Amino acid sequence: MNRERLGTSWLLAWRTVTSRPWRALLLCGGFGVGVGVMVVLLAVGEAMVRQASQERLVGGGQITVLPEGIDLEVLTTGGLGGLFFSVPNARFVYRQVLSNPRLADAVTVAAPQMEGKLLYLTTPDGVERAVRATGEVPSATRALGAMPVIAEGVWDDDAGDLRWTRPTVAELRHEIDRFHRPGDGLANADSWGEWHYFNVLSPDASRWAFITFLVGGDVRGERWGGQLLVTLHERGRAPRRFVTNVPREQVRFSRRDADVRIGEGSVTVLPDGRYAIRSVGREQGTGASLSLDLVVSPVPRVEFPGATLVSGDFTSGYAVPALRATATGSICVAARCDRYTDAQAYHDHNWGSWRGVTWEWGATRAGAYTLLYGRVTPEDTAGGSSPLFVYVTDERGFAALFRPRAVHYDDARVVNTAEGPLRVPATAELFDVRDADTLRLQLTIDDAVATDTRKGLAERGEGDYARGLARPWFVQMAGEAQLSGRIRGTVLSGRGRGFFETYR
Repeated sequence: MNRERLGTSWLLAWRTVTSRPWRALLLCGGFGVGVGVMVVLLAVGEAMVRQASQERLVGGGQITVLPEGIDLEVLTTGGLGGLFFSVPNARFVYRQVLSNPRLADAVTVAAPQMEGKLLYLTTPDGVERAVRATGEVPSATRALGAMPVIAEGVWDDDAGDLRWTRPTVAELRHEIDRFHRPGDGLANADSWGEWHYFNVLSPDASRWAFITFLVGGDVRGERWGGQLLVTLHERGRAPRRFVTNVPREQVRFSRRDADVRIGEGSVTVLPDGRYAIRSVGREQGTGASLSLDLVVSPVPRVEFPGATLVSGDFTSGYAVPALRATATGSICVAARCDRYTDAQAYHDHNWGSWRGVTWEWGATRAGAYTLLYGRVTPEDTAGGSSPLFVYVTDERGFAALFRPRAVHYDDARVVNTAEGPLRVPATAELFDVRDADTLRLQLTIDDAVATDTRKGLAERGEGDYARGLARPWFVQMAGEAQLSGRIRGTVLSGRGRGFFETYR
């Protein structure tokens, strides 16, 4: 019976083929193509699995660091742009995160590498050519065990490699702290400003100084100049401002280094990485003379690498070469000198176009920890919509980054202004939870000064614009910080003093 059925089936199939040969051929061809495609897909899938487990394909090692948001499937299949990305602040990630002593038990060696980067090279004949570039630091790649066989010659670190991986302290200061210039096509370049800022706190926390070396205006042309500004604060008293305006012919700055000279004032990076700062000025109102001579010594590794935010005509850059530092020297007014020895100090660097810009900012110590928080809000951005960060460091450098949603202020303090009483913060709090890590930073303000930003704008003939500012009062505060929380199982705890800024 089974043989009869089998014979009938073959007979039926044969007659179907012979009666409709073209249809049968089409069906067989389609089936064959489908099987072939399936075989190819299975082979590609197997290759992808092997790629994902093959360390040598990415230059050796057990962990590959990628920018946040990279699609791993695109990366492994070599999709459009899959390999042509950059890691932001790569040198900071290498030096402060992957090579940080706190990860010594988990990271033996880190090797920065660039594979097949798309670049555009202009040759001497003026033609722009697309090229593929591959780069690495030879000593790091060798330590990783991924160094290719050198057929001839040598492949060792050059001066650029050493400056990237192991810069001297002076090279590091110049790298972070150099000056900039407005970008081509910036509509409000006349509002460009860039400055070195230092603050120094007396041992008894009763006096402090804010010191600024400012270059302002469109430095690409002729309408710009410099200013030396020193503001001396004493608890319970009005601040004293010492200002010296300097024409551009007496200003020197560079996009290659951090040194600046403004008239008789200067900032100089010494070979050991310390800052020698000198400034002079006359007090507004009294005409009393000021002379300042300090050496600021940054604590190693406790720094913020810096970043530039660009949105339309808005540009804001910020770096902190000395988040935790000490200052030694003197500040003299008339015949009286205040002398400092290893006093608490801080230094940052700002650049950008600042018309209509407000910010939240604070830098404070809290025991063994030093913290920096901030947010910059352009004129056309609703308050609070810009990202806020809290950057935490200890003696080994970068420890964690938190993203609180807001700074929660209690405006229970009152300061007197020319327009009457103004409510300013008495306390503030920042709180965030990131997986198992937590942070709570509580600020208690014991001194505050409010400056009307409309006054300076009106003096430049911008009164109508100034009246449109939503928060015209710039508030500078001093106070105590209390830190609590946990990072990777380590309890955060500490108290210290710092300085904070906001707008009202």
